[in-house]
Amino acid sequence: MEKIQHSHVQVRGLKLHVVQTGTGPKVVLFLHGFPEIWYSWRHQMITVANAGFRAVAFDCRGYGLSDHPPEPEKANFNDLADEVVALLDSLAIDKAFLVGKDFGAFSAFMVAVTHPERVLGVTTLGIPFLIPGPLGIQLDLLPKGFYVIRWAEPGRAEADFGRFDVKTVVRNIYILFCRSELQVAGDNEEIMDLVDPSTPLPPWFTEEDLDVYATLYQNSGFRTALQVPYRCLQLDCGITNPKVRAPSLLIMGEKDYVMKFPGMEDYMRKGIVKQFMPNLDITFMPEGNHFVQEQLPEQVNELILTFLNKN
Repeated sequence: MEKIQHSHVQVRGLKLHVVQTGTGPKVVLFLHGFPEIWYSWRHQMITVANAGFRAVAFDCRGYGLSDHPPEPEKANFNDLADEVVALLDSLAIDKAFLVGKDFGAFSAFMVAVTHPERVLGVTTLGIPFLIPGPLGIQLDLLPKGFYVIRWAEPGRAEADFGRFDVKTVVRNIYILFCRSELQVAGDNEEIMDLVDPSTPLPPWFTEEDLDVYATLYQNSGFRTALQVPYRCLQLDCGITNPKVRAPSLLIMGEKDYVMKFPGMEDYMRKGIVKQFMPNLDITFMPEGNHFVQEQLPEQVNELILTFLNKN
């Protein structure tokens, strides 16, 4: 990790924590999800830099070492997509490959739809093509105790998380999100109650890794992180008839709980998603879970590099 350079870059009035390595002519911009941070791309950044690309990642607004927006409760996915484009401008990057995981995939899709001239290709992990809004993830089809629905409720996650230190919250979420079943709480329990305190971390996620995440979230807290993605997920972002024409790759773990969302497996396996992304290739990883880029980094790196070199 000694080759990685950290800086703060002014983007749309906020200082964003930006991390870079490599000096190649083509740029790969990594977009994290929740409960992740730039560090979730540590394995991929080093690999693509060693292969001759310039790797860039950053903490989204309100995450880690990046500034919170002035009114976190008004933040939305349009802000994140605009932030990606403005960051490219600030770094004097004309075009980039976008690699997005979890809600970072939404940002990648939105930028590819609204600013196709800035995008060389799109790779997403864990999320097939979806645009935030009422027609995206249909929460009404999911159990009322599902974590996304619970955390969308103002104050609910804050009270749930507030019973523990930040490190325990991140630990619990990593353990929960590794599972292949949906995370659904009963009427008389909260999401954090779904984790037995004696459950060990997954073998690919060390205590040192957890310390890095915990330190970054201790700095930022969860105020903006709960707004984006959870509390703005159903807001219409104003995109109609979306289509991504850039070369695209979807990497999906077959043990990712997202596979259990209603209709999600058919959407991918039957190729319906290609109506929106005609140049999409899909790779299913039999043992992959929701953190596939950290769980199986060598396999994911090989897939990403093959895609980058082809395009």
